[in-house]
Amino acid sequence: MKAFSYVNPTNERDAVRALSPEFEKVLPLAGGQDLLARMKDYVTEPDRIVNVKNALDATVTSMPGGGLKIGAAMKIVDLVEHPQISKLYPAMVLAAGEVGTPQIRNQGTVGGNLNQRPRCWYFRNEEFVCFKKGGNQCFSPSGENQFHAIFGSGPSFIVHPSSLAVPSIAYNATFRLLGPKGERMVPASEYFTMPTLQNVRTENVLMPNELLTHVILPAPGTIKSGHYEVRYKESHDWPIAFATVLLAMNGDAVRSARVVMGAVAPVPWRSEAAEAALAGKTITEETAAAAAEAALRGAKPLSQNAYKIQVAKTAVKRAILHAAGMNVVDVKTI
Repeated sequence: MKAFSYVNPTNERDAVRALSPEFEKVLPLAGGQDLLARMKDYVTEPDRIVNVKNALDATVTSMPGGGLKIGAAMKIVDLVEHPQISKLYPAMVLAAGEVGTPQIRNQGTVGGNLNQRPRCWYFRNEEFVCFKKGGNQCFSPSGENQFHAIFGSGPSFIVHPSSLAVPSIAYNATFRLLGPKGERMVPASEYFTMPTLQNVRTENVLMPNELLTHVILPAPGTIKSGHYEVRYKESHDWPIAFATVLLAMNGDAVRSARVVMGAVAPVPWRSEAAEAALAGKTITEETAAAAAEAALRGAKPLSQNAYKIQVAKTAVKRAILHAAGMNVVDVKTI
């Protein structure tokens, strides 16, 4: 890989000072599984690496009025095993538990998972200079696109790779960002960005000289939650489609719902149509299936990924049934 300098700050302010406003000139290192792989493949070639493992918070603290504040440097395995997170935000723990392998969960961090770059093979191959790398085209529409987006109209058809982003939006999380001008709070629903010709090289609003330092989850209230993922290989694979569903109930009827899908668009994809389809309904196989149909209405597959529509419907339906406490056929691979 390209030679680089290395900085090892011990607090978040020094870590921010070590960054640069220039795109990918200086990059933070946490677990390193995404960044180092890109560097080895000459996809990313920073001049300096800033180790943030000793600079960022890796703990969980309670918030006034309820809710939790999770440090971005927290290992994914620690999130999975945290009793308070598991009690209050079970869908977050389920999503974290699906990440990679035990080795990956022991190395990867919350912030790293949220900020990882696309897994598109054109982006990851140094021979292809796609939109994401400053080129003038996305190769997936006319190429191998069986794992690409079925929502969104380009110019890039990547799917967002983060497992934790989907439940973060479902639980209405806020991300704390820290930069040279101080901190700013960004709702998770506004953090991830659809690609345009102006911002196609990035996937979120994080500036090059900012760090994501915390995920703040509000008090969940009395809700039911469900999470379901479908992948080709259960042992180690990114999902083909998955969904997090939250239900606020009024007796046996749904008062309100949150339905967020992953691996179907360049951002975590919230479906207000599915939420509306559930409102006022009692959860049954039929109402769950109707909401899943609504969730995938408007999907526009590419030449090789139309199958993802049915897979995503299945994920949404089973996440709804899981949230309602109903039996779900636990088949997560195809």
